Amino acid sequence: MEVITSVKDMRESIFKLPRSIGLVPTMGDLHQGHQELINCSSTDNVSTIVSIFVNPLQFLPNEDFEEYPRNIDRDLEILKDLNVDLVFIPTIDEFYPPGFSTYIDVEKFSDKLEGKSRPGHFRGVATVVCKLLVLCRPDYAYFGQKDAQQVLLIRQMNRDLNLGGSIVTIPTVRDVDGVAFSSRNKYLSSNERKAARTLYQSLENLQGLKSSTPEELKNAISSALAKEPLIQIDYVNISDPDTLEELNLIEKKCLISIAAYVGKVRLIDNLVLDNTGVKF
Repeated sequence: MEVITSVKDMRESIFKLPRSIGLVPTMGDLHQGHQELINCSSTDNVSTIVSIFVNPLQFLPNEDFEEYPRNIDRDLEILKDLNVDLVFIPTIDEFYPPGFSTYIDVEKFSDKLEGKSRPGHFRGVATVVCKLLVLCRPDYAYFGQKDAQQVLLIRQMNRDLNLGGSIVTIPTVRDVDGVAFSSRNKYLSSNERKAARTLYQSLENLQGLKSSTPEELKNAISSALAKEPLIQIDYVNISDPDTLEELNLIEKKCLISIAAYVGKVRLIDNLVLDNTGVKF
């Protein structure tokens, strides 16, 4: 496993790797969700690249960029036991050198859901992923379904800019209590962790609900979350899983998205259901 910290060295190393190449972009503090992405890449490809970069462009001014968990030594120990060929760990100045002034804005998906709650967030996501795709030239890049809106945005950008390769979505990886793995879970107190279970439980309870309207589904989730005093809802949304257009009627399938604060920690989760209540 080779660790690379400069764009120049990455450019040179990428042409030495046998294809096909899989890319797993991360912000570090690796957990089982990341490991599943890496395992999928290793299964699908001859070579795997993992990037570790806490991207300042996707954090709002009042968010946790400075406090975001960072533990490079631990991450590298984890990666040694996985089938990873290159680890790319650039500094901020290396990736966004002085004078950097080019950003990617995917208009179709940037102003809904997370984009509405966190304006500017997806410009940062699109910019960093675009740079990684151009630099690493993967045949496949791997992302988790937990960030469903992000995946749609990256797919759109990849198509529009002809970046090449395929975007692969991996099902959300959950802990034994159902909570989706996230680096921000470390911020939760023991009571907040118990409360966080309610997010996925509220989604799971929708399975088998036939002929429900989007409004009925939203009300069912909101009612379940309201029973937990440590949870404050940001949004509950029922949308088309391909376009994120909000639905008034569920004809085939829908993406049910939740964003909520558990204490001071903001978490997201989602589930895709068909119109008979069957989970995809």
